[in-house]
Amino acid sequence: MRTAGALIGTLLALLLTSSGATAAASPRSTPDPTRAPGPTRTAALERVTGFGSNPGALSMFRYVPDGLPQGRPVVVVLHGCTQDAATYVTGAGWQRFADAYGFSLVAPQQETGNNLSKCFNWFQAGDRSRGQGEALSVRQMVDRTVADLGADASRVFVTGLSAGGAMTASLLAAYPDVFHGGAVIGGLPHGCASTVLAAYSCMNPGVTKTAAQWGGLVRSAYPAYTGPRPAVSVWHGTADATVVPRNAAESVKQWTDALGADQSADGTEALPGGTTRTDYTGPDGSVAVRSYLVQGMGHGTPVRPGEGCGVAGAHFLDAICSSRYIARDWGLTG
Repeated sequence: MRTAGALIGTLLALLLTSSGATAAASPRSTPDPTRAPGPTRTAALERVTGFGSNPGALSMFRYVPDGLPQGRPVVVVLHGCTQDAATYVTGAGWQRFADAYGFSLVAPQQETGNNLSKCFNWFQAGDRSRGQGEALSVRQMVDRTVADLGADASRVFVTGLSAGGAMTASLLAAYPDVFHGGAVIGGLPHGCASTVLAAYSCMNPGVTKTAAQWGGLVRSAYPAYTGPRPAVSVWHGTADATVVPRNAAESVKQWTDALGADQSADGTEALPGGTTRTDYTGPDGSVAVRSYLVQGMGHGTPVRPGEGCGVAGAHFLDAICSSRYIARDWGLTG
């Protein structure tokens, strides 16, 4: 029930706030005109209603670049606790990349009736499972967007921060037939917690399982599924004290097992902002899982305002343009 979920979510939110764990909404700041502006646009993030039964009681926002043709990809972006759809789309820089590379954005928004600090309820089975709650609401938003825009249903992707990152992992597990790729930022493995207290333990100090145990949680999210699974990237700051870096290592174990990828790294590369990228190859020889560890970064989405990538602020941390690398991993940048 949504009322019970709100009460549980409120308790988790209080725990998160007391530990400095929630991603506070950044001020709505005007981009600096001297910093690599994106294309001139008249489109705006708009609210969409009537997208389905919406059992998770979420709000749907969507951004469609001017003149976007049919057959283009869709990117779902999930905000962190205390944020909203507009804050995350702007802060992470996704609107600019949607304009530049030609794809639409779907930005689900959590409401205080579900969780007083607007965290997606990733720790509740009724909200993260296929055909239920918030997970189904997000899937309905995707279906509505594909129908409205004539979008390419084979190129739908999802990313999110913190609670949004944890929900990203669950969407990838529950709907491998919907999402072609995903990026978990400062998040957790799918199925790590089913209660509020377990959720707090998962965040810090973290939970250790074998790769097979983690992968089994993904497979059990849709037991009948036998098709290809989406490639996954895992982003984390090495100084994250809210959702500790141990979660990144456990997420890599989960997804390498679920995707049948090598458990040992197949390649490592140094990137800007003190970032180390590590690749794990799948059975077909392509990269199935990528880990991005940002040295010294705390809890947040890495951005790079000086390169026209996002807006620095609370939990939008000036380090590396994660949105650009994620879009590139998904083949959206041409």
